[in-house]
Amino acid sequence: MRIATWNVNSVGARLERLLAWLELNQPDVVALQELKCTSEAFPTLAVQALGYEVAALGTGRWNGVALLSRVGLSDVTLGLQDQPQYEGADEPRAIAATCGGVRIWGIYAPNGRETDHDHFAYKLRWFQALRATAAAELAAAPDLPLTIIGDYNIAPTDADVWDIAKFVGSTHVTAQERAELTALQSIGLGEVLPRALKGEPFTFWDYRQASFGRGWGMRIDLVYGNAAFTSLVSDAYVDREERKGKGASDHAPVVIDLDLP
Repeated sequence: MRIATWNVNSVGARLERLLAWLELNQPDVVALQELKCTSEAFPTLAVQALGYEVAALGTGRWNGVALLSRVGLSDVTLGLQDQPQYEGADEPRAIAATCGGVRIWGIYAPNGRETDHDHFAYKLRWFQALRATAAAELAAAPDLPLTIIGDYNIAPTDADVWDIAKFVGSTHVTAQERAELTALQSIGLGEVLPRALKGEPFTFWDYRQASFGRGWGMRIDLVYGNAAFTSLVSDAYVDREERKGKGASDHAPVVIDLDLP
């Protein structure tokens, strides 16, 4: 089974590239983030024409998540257990389904903005809800392969940003955020590290200042899974080629191959 996660930064703007990428790479399941469309406006028919079922959650603003699957899409869950609100709204940041015998959560974590911003506190509360949700699912089905994939908006280590000195005092690299990743490990989830095809396995390069060409990237699109999932992983990599060219997202897809029994 081939699983992928990709922050497309507007599925409408990226639809042509998304469809071409699906045809070329033939993933069985894809988690998409930052749809920037409502659930109803998701281009379901175009994706279904390639053989995928679709579950989408969006409100039309800058968030939104979706799962595409050609190996089944059952037990769909929209949102986290006791997910916190931001400014009185339930943001569409998490979606789950069981696909081909694997429980898959696709997430788009809050950015946090600045360390003294209320969005940062919201980000930490959101990760606590993610951990509680995952712990409940692990307890209910400990032998079921489970993964949480998506845009975590956290760089796990200093080596996961192009120059840690540029991030002093910034979000994405704080001890508080990284502690949330450690907390996921404490409930039995381990990180699947992508192999580097060319240099560092960054997944995001800002559109500004020609960051991609300069190698000014970050690794914030992550894959965590329980032992039943990680034991099946045969390969994982970042598709840097998809970050190139006109009309690319500022994120590259992360691809995970599984050897299922």
